[in-house]
Amino acid sequence: MTTSPVTGAELARSLEPLGVAVPSAVPTHWYNLAADLPEPVPPHLHPGTREPLGPEDLAPLFPASLIEQEVATERYIEIPETVREIYGMWRPSPLVRARRLERVLGTPARIYYKYEGVSPVGSHKPNTAVAQAYYNALEGTTKLTTETGAGQWGASLSFAGALLGLEVEVWQVRASFDAKPYRRLQMEAYGGICHPSPSDLTEAGRAILAEHPDTTGSLGMAISEAVEVAANDPGAHYSLGSVLNHVMLHQTVIGQEAMVQLEEAGEPVAHTVFGCAGGGSNLAGLTFPFLGRNLREGTTTRLVACEPAACPSLTQGEYRYDFGDVAGLTPLLKMYTLGNDFVPPAIHAGGLRYHGMSPMVSHAVALGLMDATAIEQDDALAAGLLFARAEGIIPAPESTHAVAAAIEHARTVTEPEVVVIGLSGNGQLDLPAYSRYV
Repeated sequence: MTTSPVTGAELARSLEPLGVAVPSAVPTHWYNLAADLPEPVPPHLHPGTREPLGPEDLAPLFPASLIEQEVATERYIEIPETVREIYGMWRPSPLVRARRLERVLGTPARIYYKYEGVSPVGSHKPNTAVAQAYYNALEGTTKLTTETGAGQWGASLSFAGALLGLEVEVWQVRASFDAKPYRRLQMEAYGGICHPSPSDLTEAGRAILAEHPDTTGSLGMAISEAVEVAANDPGAHYSLGSVLNHVMLHQTVIGQEAMVQLEEAGEPVAHTVFGCAGGGSNLAGLTFPFLGRNLREGTTTRLVACEPAACPSLTQGEYRYDFGDVAGLTPLLKMYTLGNDFVPPAIHAGGLRYHGMSPMVSHAVALGLMDATAIEQDDALAAGLLFARAEGIIPAPESTHAVAAAIEHARTVTEPEVVVIGLSGNGQLDLPAYSRYV
């Protein structure tokens, strides 16, 4: 006898908390860097009028709660108990001392990694997927559309949709759709629907294919398709896995936990923190709590954004207003950008193939509060293998950029210091990326 899979809507009977115990170490609030920045982040602009956006401009795409969080200025925003209960399935994520890596490198640095690969999906992305799905479901949304690069975000939103009763439709960058079939299968296992982008299902996709029939796709293209579908469906909203302020907010559970865990390990301060950077969510989640402490208390933790040399928005882009997508459907964002029509090479780190950087991360870099470095793909994956053979965890290709920069730094250290690496996910479904390096 076979049993047909039930839908997420059938499973999610209520948004009320289950009443299960949540580990006390799971944060009760998200941290909002906007409260501590010396200058406010430049506002998002309406694509037509070029005037600052009002809440009504974002209402077709996002629920009211997320719009409020996008422009919030208070330092802490309470995490709903239903969201904390789901976080408790894997949070707090471990902070691990990389003693074997230290020995291999012969460094006096004490290296720690914050490991987000323990989430059900295998990356940091559910931290915001669960929150976004919750607020959408609370407002009566029945469907979410989104884009995804490597697939971690699409899988995370599909996971969240299954738990909270939402239909999820994903447009995945074609290069990753073709190279990473197991990510698509992961989305489908959670009940999500996944299309390669650009597709012939949308006006934006058809226009792109007419001009560039052999394109490998980009996140900007996939965003255009997902936004178009959400805007034309009254029961749907769009959900973004990175870039916007509310996404950065939700990810700060990572850095808040890491700071407490370092203190528990007898490390009152981190000297240098490395995070991989594409759209900015993992980087912000890890570093913003440290940056806030720098600003409030005068600590001097160095924060380093590690991006791919093939898509170097922070190190080679311009800091200006640009669209977040190819078709120009999104608001204009003040960010480091390579241009919304930039199509990066089909590198293995699909989650980092975005033409721009989070406005809040960009603002921090522009103010000199955060550093940035670009890592070549060969160097990143070589560092990933070194890490795997020392620590046993195969990092996601995205995470290897932070690993590579941290290893390079640790090899130059002559005095003891604390180094923290954001290991944003595991590479179990990305093993083909390593095939030519083993």
